[in-house]
Amino acid sequence: MDLRKLKTLVDLVSESNISELEITESDGKVRIVKAIPGATTTPAMAPAPAPALAPRPADETVPSSDSASAPAEAPVDDGHIVKSPMVGTFYRAATPGGKPLVEVGASVNKGEPLCIIEAMKIMNEIEADEGGTITKVLCENGQAVEYGQPLFVIE
Repeated sequence: MDLRKLKTLVDLVSESNISELEITESDGKVRIVKAIPGATTTPAMAPAPAPALAPRPADETVPSSDSASAPAEAPVDDGHIVKSPMVGTFYRAATPGGKPLVEVGASVNKGEPLCIIEAMKIMNEIEADEGGTITKVLCENGQAVEYGQPLFVIE
């Protein structure tokens, strides 16, 4: 489905009284569900197709896969890793410029909100799946995150 068409459908749902929209076409199926304010959602999202890359000039050097993946994966010694359940933009606070939901050293209970991930203009609260103490925050505020990317370490 065309990205512009998908964006138009998302805007239509967000600006109307429609709570859910499902469209099936020959090239795929799309289901858009409007989030209820205050409710925690974890939408099931199909993986997006990989974008086409422009050809590289022959004289440009390509970094090795080790150095390219090193910043994305922080070494984690001990503790439980909370991973992103979706692709989106990571926010530490519920409001722009607000106080972060959790800090390093904070004690959290299972089900307590840790961060927000914005996906398709929907703010999704990510909750702790285990209780403990936050020992590391592995993402920067406003950073794009991938499905399964480590976000926090809880001990």
